[in-house]
Amino acid sequence: MAETHPAGDTGAGPERIPIMQQILDNPFLLLFIGVTIPTVLYLVWGVIELTQIPIAR
Repeated sequence: MAETHPAGDTGAGPERIPIMQQILDNPFLLLFIGVTIPTVLYLVWGVIELTQIPIAR
């Protein structure tokens, strides 16, 4: 019996892995992103709060 392929699959060449799947498959990258993004956001939030403190006279 002939082998059937899903629609659009010609069987030629390796399949390209989407970038989002590559990110989600890498636990160290997820750890780095999970630590870096909150750190940067809290630093920016802190700087904004410091700039809003009135200057003493």
